[in-house]
Amino acid sequence: MTAMQDRPRVYIETTIPSFLVARPSNNLIVAGKQQTTRQWWDARRGQYRLCTSQYVLDEVCAGDAAAARQRMKVLENMPLLEIDDPVVNLARLLLDTNLIPLKSATDAGHIAVAARHNIDFLVTWNCTHIANAELLRKINYLVAEAGYILPTVCTPDELFGGEENDAE
Repeated sequence: MTAMQDRPRVYIETTIPSFLVARPSNNLIVAGKQQTTRQWWDARRGQYRLCTSQYVLDEVCAGDAAAARQRMKVLENMPLLEIDDPVVNLARLLLDTNLIPLKSATDAGHIAVAARHNIDFLVTWNCTHIANAELLRKINYLVAEAGYILPTVCTPDELFGGEENDAE
């Protein structure tokens, strides 16, 4: 096994390329998330095997064409995880239980594709339907009942490593 194959796999959800290329926000909280995302991308992404899915590509292509091109460039050459029947079925389960509303079906898709493909971390700033501690306990139960392991769902600031990385 190569050193690259030893690295944990990270599913890059749509908010990551969006925060990476967005103009700096005047909202201090959003600006902080943008800065954290850029710092993680520059300093830590090399510690992981990044992957994404067609769900993300579809979302980043929406909106302003110039911004969409920038978001797509971030994802260039990133492996795509297959959206197969087990992914669709798991996403449907998350929607049918109303843990994730139908209007946010793609959020269920992100969780399903990452769980189905045994991803280590799902990194996102979507704290409404994905990185939501109140929902994750229930989502974890459903994912486990379906025979999968929910990846660790986190924001970029949670993937900076331990104390050994403080000097970086």
